[in-house]
Amino acid sequence: MQNRLELTVTVEREDPLRHTPAGMPVLEMWLRHHSRQTIATLERDVSCEIQAVAMGELAKKLAGKVAGNTVHCTGFLNQRSLRNPRLVLHIEFVEFVKG
Repeated sequence: MQNRLELTVTVEREDPLRHTPAGMPVLEMWLRHHSRQTIATLERDVSCEIQAVAMGELAKKLAGKVAGNTVHCTGFLNQRSLRNPRLVLHIEFVEFVKG
């Protein structure tokens, strides 16, 4: 089974870098996507906001540098916690989009 998501987004905001009780760096952020997509030969505007999280070295690398920027990211979806089923994108790769 596959669970991969690839999006080009604007990082609307990011929280300050925090650490888990085990010492793992965590960066939470909110992403906004806009595009035009074709489905069943019809074009439509697509827009969504998604919560995302980066962990470990990637979180440290991105902290304080992504808010307001457009990035291309890939990762996987998971629920926020055992008690909270809201989906969160766990980011594994980020590339800044120029322009």
